[in-house]
Amino acid sequence: MRTVLGIVLLLLSGPVAAQEAVATFGPAQSAAGQTLVVHGSTDIDAFAPVLHGFARSAPDLRIVYEQRSTNEIYALASAACGKGEAAADILISSSIDQQIKLVNDGCALSHVSARTEALPKWANWRNEVFGLTSEPAVMVYNRVLVRPDQVPKSRFDLIDLLRLPDRPFAGRVATYDIEKSGLGYLFAFADAQQATTFGRLIEAFGSSGAVATCCSAEIIDAVAAGRYLIGYNLLGSYALARAAKDDRIGIVAPGDYTLLLSRAALIPKGAANPGAAKQLIDFTLSEAGRDLLVDAALIVQFSEGTGDSGARDEAATIQALPSTLRPLAFSPAHLVGLDRHKRQLFIDQWRASLAIGQGEAN
Repeated sequence: MRTVLGIVLLLLSGPVAAQEAVATFGPAQSAAGQTLVVHGSTDIDAFAPVLHGFARSAPDLRIVYEQRSTNEIYALASAACGKGEAAADILISSSIDQQIKLVNDGCALSHVSARTEALPKWANWRNEVFGLTSEPAVMVYNRVLVRPDQVPKSRFDLIDLLRLPDRPFAGRVATYDIEKSGLGYLFAFADAQQATTFGRLIEAFGSSGAVATCCSAEIIDAVAAGRYLIGYNLLGSYALARAAKDDRIGIVAPGDYTLLLSRAALIPKGAANPGAAKQLIDFTLSEAGRDLLVDAALIVQFSEGTGDSGARDEAATIQALPSTLRPLAFSPAHLVGLDRHKRQLFIDQWRASLAIGQGEAN
């Protein structure tokens, strides 16, 4: 009897190429051409309900989801493309700039359907890369240890906190290490393009001993534990999932502007099963798929306001004014940040300002 398998995590170590975990969905065995290999940066626990739903719609298909860092997804895909091959059947990454680079390098297949054509123009580039989710970049803070009058509502507020004479936040603010995290680099480079505050922000980070380290989930864990007081530029999806079960976590969508990310999916040229990859894209864009993404907080819903968002129920939302939302549009403009010389200069400026922690980032 064919069954949908539960999540099987195979934590790997050693020389394997930074593969973090694997989950298998669908039948234990599959016929030739009935396996779909997915490289994704989304935590398995977060994305599993979507893949379970897709497996129910395609009962003969075995789905292998390999969770990898954004940089690893890009490196494997780029190397495979150079050989005329594909590292997976579909890539789903939060680093949309790297996905756009793959498209620009001729590494993606086209897909057109009623559902892809219904996407907003900013979330579909050349019918080769598609936005599946809707997740804001937020600040999180420890509700127990940060006084209500200290909660930053904007980047201006955060800079002011870091400049307080008694330095209560020295060494207690964390963000991504942008050299290790493709998503962290994307958010930081977008900040530099959109915000007049960027120079002052990284100066304040440096003078206060802010830490650049691993991934949204781990930073949120450290904020909850009190190791850090504030996490900056973290994914709202992970923050909401944690806040739903942990009263220590508060969430703020910055009132000056809030970056809005849509995880990007593309089908590599040379994919062994492009048909199933197209089916997965269309499923995630269907009403059933969107409902599952909302339930998993990978499509974040908003309520009007600028206060703390720490709702503890299934209808949890993040407060933000519509005028402050800044979608990261899929466009070749992102390629500027991936120019090797510009990227290195930007990383050098960032590293000169921050203390760098350890760990791989998603």
